[in-house]
Amino acid sequence: MSYNYLPLDKSWLDFEQVKNLLDYDQQISITFDAHDRINKCREYLNKKMADPNSVYYGINTGFGFLQNVRIKNEQIEKLQDNLLKSHACGMGEEVPAVIVKLMLMLKVKSLSYGYSGVQIATVKRLMDMFNYDVLPVIYTQGSLGASGDLAPLSHLSLPLIGLGEVNYKGERRKVEGLWQELEWEVIRLQSKEGLALINGTQFMSAYGLYCLKKAEQLIKMADLICALSFDAFDCITEPLTECIQTIRPHKGQIATAKIIRDYLNGSGIANHKKEQVQDPYSFRCVPQVHGATKDVFDNVLDVFLTEINSVTDNPNVFPDDDLIVSGGNFHGQPLALRLDFLSIAMSELANISERRIYQLISGQRNLPLFLVTDPGLNSGFMIPQYTAAGIVSENKQLCTPASVDSISSSNNQEDHVSMGANAATKCLRVIDNVEKVLAIELLSAAQALDFRRPAKTSELLEELHTAFRKVVSFNEEDRVLHDDMMKAVEFVTSYKI
Repeated sequence: MSYNYLPLDKSWLDFEQVKNLLDYDQQISITFDAHDRINKCREYLNKKMADPNSVYYGINTGFGFLQNVRIKNEQIEKLQDNLLKSHACGMGEEVPAVIVKLMLMLKVKSLSYGYSGVQIATVKRLMDMFNYDVLPVIYTQGSLGASGDLAPLSHLSLPLIGLGEVNYKGERRKVEGLWQELEWEVIRLQSKEGLALINGTQFMSAYGLYCLKKAEQLIKMADLICALSFDAFDCITEPLTECIQTIRPHKGQIATAKIIRDYLNGSGIANHKKEQVQDPYSFRCVPQVHGATKDVFDNVLDVFLTEINSVTDNPNVFPDDDLIVSGGNFHGQPLALRLDFLSIAMSELANISERRIYQLISGQRNLPLFLVTDPGLNSGFMIPQYTAAGIVSENKQLCTPASVDSISSSNNQEDHVSMGANAATKCLRVIDNVEKVLAIELLSAAQALDFRRPAKTSELLEELHTAFRKVVSFNEEDRVLHDDMMKAVEFVTSYKI
């Protein structure tokens, strides 16, 4: 096993650390400080529970609307087990393994602050599950994004008490048999632990981080592919001029214009005299459109970093202040709003990309209609644009905000919810769709550039074109383009600038 660990405690966890965790298959471990804080909080809670007159929500009472039902001390463990079993009500598709791993890490991170009252054995077992790739089977449907991601986190936690299913070494396994193989004992949950495990925003947060990781790559590729399309469509570079950006100084706009200027630097195509006076908005307004998406990305990332460096279960235990406080840190509203915003912003990258695809195949600027020799006999790139248009339209439907919705639950005790889980799962669908549209633009721009030969673009863009041509060859005549499109998707997700 690797000893390349991500340390988890109250220290700030940044985006680079999260990306490295996934990219380099790191393991996780709490620090000595986190270990001490967890133990201190548990010992404090044990002392409180020794008082026969103590009543604390979710610790020795029922949950939600059942808050006023007192639970006897000898029933506390059964109360915690019942909570996990009764709340494991997920349906739908399985959550991808990479997101399950993020959920495990984020749950350990939140517990590491020592405000949740869990026992150290529980945290260690969650770390074991992450480090040995024993990944609980979790479902995409079931969370309202408030009271925590109850159903998904219940499925995440069931293996602790010997229940549920996990994916391990390519197989879906019942926990009971696997635990015997691994010689892992079932955790006997103590007071408060059930709530500590399933109250929290780790489902929404994990989806959001994964979406941000994918979005970061796609934003970079959108600029690069757009620059290739710029020369493929023989565009004017004046709209990228620095002085235009400085009189409307949005951070993303200024950055985008500079990036594309740099990508086109030294291009023979960009530097020759143009016949047209202006280009369509899908080229001329790229700094403004791509830049706006980048500004949203920065805002969303800031909110998610705050969230993953927070404690989001309920109630919270403060040993130093001698307080046990019930609040609402599990409410996903900050995440729901930003996930909807990220969906909209990323969708716009695909929206404007599809318009550039349309321009490239339209038979303008000395390019053949549908980017193929002998159009008519060959349909060329006619139908990839259809596919892009259909995907863009699907994204428009998916971008209806989930966060404007709410529905009352738990007999009206939980009467406002964020719907952040729905925002999270559809955000990933939107981003996966953006990936496909950008791949189709790259396919089209590379084809169009070949029709400009012997003219050359910049050195950097020629490198991009050469690398892509090693994966997808020039389209001489009609062939099954699905294969080319899927190779282009893989290229877009993996190409490093």
